[in-house]
Amino acid sequence: MRAGVPNPSYKYQANNASGFTLIELMVTIAVLAIIVSIAAPNMSTQLANQRVKATAATIENALKEAKAESVIERQNINVVYSSTSKTIVLQNINNKVLSTYNINSKSTVSINPNTVTTVTFQPNKVTSNSTKVTYTICDSNNKAAPRQIEVSTIANISNKPGGSCS
Repeated sequence: MRAGVPNPSYKYQANNASGFTLIELMVTIAVLAIIVSIAAPNMSTQLANQRVKATAATIENALKEAKAESVIERQNINVVYSSTSKTIVLQNINNKVLSTYNINSKSTVSINPNTVTTVTFQPNKVTSNSTKVTYTICDSNNKAAPRQIEVSTIANISNKPGGSCS
């Protein structure tokens, strides 16, 4: 026999064992299930925190738009929150709707003082409320961290973590 020339009497046998065995597949699925069961609670909390942040940003944007519109239009602009329809409506003094913002259905918003449902921005860059108004945003998932939007009497608007959900 010469080197490098195959022996014609040698028969090649094809290897029919390709792919995964049932045991390998079951172990892979078990490991994947363990990883998912560990990650799922953290993922739902993360999603709830994102909903709270998005709702807080929506409320903050509505308040800032109302503040700017009051200066531009040179008239009072009302920001009305409706807990039943989960909306924030911006209205001028003639009750004409300027904008409507929708709040996530899983978010809850409480206002302090609880007698306030409307914040009115005046063209002189103050609010008509005699006290600071605080919106506290929570989520139906109680593990989410609440956020607060504060509107001072001089119309400063701040978005920060904090508050409590009951």
